[in-house]
Amino acid sequence: MTVNYLAFAIPAFFIFVFIEYQIAQRRKREKIFKYESSIANFSVGIAERLLNLFMAASFYQVYEWVYSHYALFQIPNKWYVWLLLLLATDFVWYWYHRLGHEINFLWAAHIVHHQSEEFNFTAAARITTIQAIIRNIFWCVLPLIGFQPQMIITILLVHGAYSFFTHTQLIGKLGWLEYVLITPSLHGVHHASDEKYLDKNYGDVFVFWDKLFGTFQQEEEPPKYGLTHPIKSYSFLWQHFHYYLEIAEAYRRADGPKAKWNALFGSPALMDQNIRPALEVRYFQNKEKKQSGSKFKKYLNIQLIMVVITLTANTMFYSFLSSIDRWAILILVLITLINIGALLEQRIWIYYLEAFRLILLFAYLFYVLQIFKWVIFPIVLLVLFERTYSLRKLYNKYILSFRG
Repeated sequence: MTVNYLAFAIPAFFIFVFIEYQIAQRRKREKIFKYESSIANFSVGIAERLLNLFMAASFYQVYEWVYSHYALFQIPNKWYVWLLLLLATDFVWYWYHRLGHEINFLWAAHIVHHQSEEFNFTAAARITTIQAIIRNIFWCVLPLIGFQPQMIITILLVHGAYSFFTHTQLIGKLGWLEYVLITPSLHGVHHASDEKYLDKNYGDVFVFWDKLFGTFQQEEEPPKYGLTHPIKSYSFLWQHFHYYLEIAEAYRRADGPKAKWNALFGSPALMDQNIRPALEVRYFQNKEKKQSGSKFKKYLNIQLIMVVITLTANTMFYSFLSSIDRWAILILVLITLINIGALLEQRIWIYYLEAFRLILLFAYLFYVLQIFKWVIFPIVLLVLFERTYSLRKLYNKYILSFRG
């Protein structure tokens, strides 16, 4: 068992976000960052990183299996092959990315990345595990061609690191590089909701593919970032699953096989725009977005910091943990992320989620200490405190006091 040094990428990410934030402050561009949106972006990224720990090895094993059984060629590990592999990876990315915008069930996974109305380093974190699985299926083309799995993993790390740095407004146009690479300016166009910028610049590293297939667009007017029809929620669950509900509703309403097919595999541009508002009302996700108070932020920040520390330690020592440890950490962190989203929206049911999380934490700690049979005592104590001091009212007073 070895330490996973990729864990250091997590604090590095936050260091770069901090640097970007400080530069934005000095340049008087504070509007580049919005507290609630940044927290929501972090939450999505944390969930993806944590869930991917369960599957990262599987991705490599799938590449190995495809390469061992179905590789069309045996491509050697030569210096020039690395360049070919980088180009091939970006080409596959282009089509994965483009189809992710053109097919409903693929867009359901990718839409989360475009929900942010910010365009900064925090937006780069908005990747879901479902999206990660889908793009790794596309990347199976690479071992099928004959590229070696270890080379593929290395290039994917480089590819992913490069795309992180294209999510910023603080780097302007880069001259002649705009004709070769996807720069922050060009990727900002991709994240825009302006009509002229829609469905443009799908490449991740190179601009060749967009120019070749007619989807290239330079930045002209400053972009407006986010979805053409923004969601009205910071809910962790709603942000992940609202489009799947929209597809299900579109399928339910569809009349005939062709309409049902289009609900699943048709273009998102053809989705009935009346569906989302109806679902927002049905699932109570139509609240107005509000600004948070300072006391509320402190409480939420503590939770976020604890989650980041947990994620970093869990990533570094993942191979040392038992299955029980891994699942307990996963469940507790996911509940906390749901909790953070509910805090951003000041949901009145959040106290019960907090109590449930506390009970789960006690259960896990007592299990680790091998005194699980005594877990009933802290639960009874919690109930007694609730009855004696009305913890729910105190919680609502100090945590749900924010009303905008």
